[in-house]
Amino acid sequence: MDHKFKVRIYYEDTDAGQVVFYANYFKYTERARTELIYERLKHKHLELKEKFDVIFVVKSLSSKYLAPAKFEDDLVVASKIIEKSPVRLVLEQNIEKANKQIFTSTIELAVVSSKGKITKLPDELLSLI
Repeated sequence: MDHKFKVRIYYEDTDAGQVVFYANYFKYTERARTELIYERLKHKHLELKEKFDVIFVVKSLSSKYLAPAKFEDDLVVASKIIEKSPVRLVLEQNIEKANKQIFTSTIELAVVSSKGKITKLPDELLSLI
């Protein structure tokens, strides 16, 4: 099941031509991933760290810009977990404007401890994803 996250483009998101600055797409997908994790795992990031010593970090990502977003556009970030294991998650995240895909990305998240070492998600959390 896809997770949907809405984003409205503000003036601060754009360049002088009122086109969304390229790096902001990564901010939008990060926010969407955070909300997906909060919804699915029923814990916020600080709680995951404090209770389970689990932190998600971006290991790799690839992206493609298909069309621009502009000032005052309403976007939707659709996130889907396409692979999961105790030590990593792979998500596909697409950004849509007026039901048309304008950005696509694949993100691999590693699961690490507070010491920065690869660790495993507890079964109780992995089962929620």
